[in-house]
Amino acid sequence: MARLPRLVVAGQAHLVILRALAGTSGLFDDAADRASFAAALREAAATEDVQVHAWALLDTEALLLATPAAPQGLGRWVQALGRRFVATYNRHHQRTGTLWEGRFRCAVVEPGAPRLAALRWVDGHSPEPGHTSASHRAGGPRDPLLTDLPEFWQLGNTPFEREAAWRARLAEGLPALESAALRRAALGGWAVGSESFKAAVAAAANRPATPRPRGRPPSRARPTTPPR
Repeated sequence: MARLPRLVVAGQAHLVILRALAGTSGLFDDAADRASFAAALREAAATEDVQVHAWALLDTEALLLATPAAPQGLGRWVQALGRRFVATYNRHHQRTGTLWEGRFRCAVVEPGAPRLAALRWVDGHSPEPGHTSASHRAGGPRDPLLTDLPEFWQLGNTPFEREAAWRARLAEGLPALESAALRRAALGGWAVGSESFKAAVAAAANRPATPRPRGRPPSRARPTTPPR
């Protein structure tokens, strides 16, 4: 079966997963690696007109939540980010070759509760300082790279209220089923949200926005000829 084109919608947030090659560990070994990734992220976002909302830098993958101004911008942004970071990483670790496992994965996310859940999922991946963008919304230093979503602004009337609400949400954690659904959608290249949102995205992209049901489609019963 032919591979579906990547599902990207301009002006909508996308949950992006960049995975390291199998066998690669310590993708972000130290503060220098995280700083070089942040610098590459900032440069690529400015070049390709992409708003970055959240990031998480983990042992074997990077998670990002971002909104491209144009459909082509998301792919160009990830490519530029990858090139910049890999070049710096390879010099730092005295290695050659790529770091990434094939194509990046992404899911388009509906505004409202689904988008807030995606933001919470990315920020909540690690309690370690500097490993996620959580501190930007939880009372720590503000990151000029990040663009806050309207859903975050609606958590309170003052910065202190919003920060307290975000700390409480991160402490509570995202339900396991919701976390698994977000990862599954991103790895599969599907849409996250209501059925009407998924239908609209599928119509706009001219491709399915959800996985097809497993198994063979039900066969149509042959019409029976009445006895004469």
